[in-house]
Formats: sequence, structure tokens, C-alpha cells
Amino acid sequence: MDIKMTSTAFEIPGHKITGNRGIVRGVLVRSRSIFGNIGAAFQTLAGGNITLYTELCEKTRRDAFELMIQHAEQVGGKAVIGVRYDTTEVMSGVTEVICYGTAVTVE
Repeated sequence: MDIKMTSTAFEIPGHKITGNRGIVRGVLVRSRSIFGNIGAAFQTLAGGNITLYTELCEKTRRDAFELMIQHAEQVGGKAVIGVRYDTTEVMSGVTEVICYGTAVTVE
């Protein structure tokens, strides 16, 4: 992975943006497994953090982020600014997660 700099801001502190490579994104569509749903149902009985869903969400966001980074590298980006996440429920139990931003070159 060549890209080491990402930011939710529209700048990289200490660096000058020298070029815009365009919007980049990583998209994943995930479903919950029946086993995960059963395990999470038991966790809801005790209350508190439902770790099975937390881990699924964290992994999905991480995977979408990594796909965005790969896309940025493909277009010649050296950093990604304005990083955001968005989700959409495609159908019951199936969710799309997108991580997107603007690939830029910096010096």
C-alpha cells in the first residue's frame, strides 16, 4: 500500500496538494449470517455492546477503506482527502457500505 496519508479534512497538514486524481471509492455489500444473528440475539439478552455486530461493522468498514485505497493507487493518488463512509440497507439484513474520498498527489 503506497498511500499512507488519508484525512477527513480537505488538506494534509504539512503537505501541499499538487494534483487531483478524482473521486475514489470502495464498495462492499454484506449480509449477516444466520449464526451471527443467533449469537447476537443471545448477546442482546445481556444488554450492552453486541460484539458480533460491532466486529462485523468494523471489518466491513476496514475492507471498504482498503478498497478505496486500492482505487486511489490505481488512479495515481498518493493521498486521499475528504474521506467519508455511507451505508444503505439494500434489503433486510443486507447492507452496502461505501468509503469514498478524493485521491490527490502531494509534495
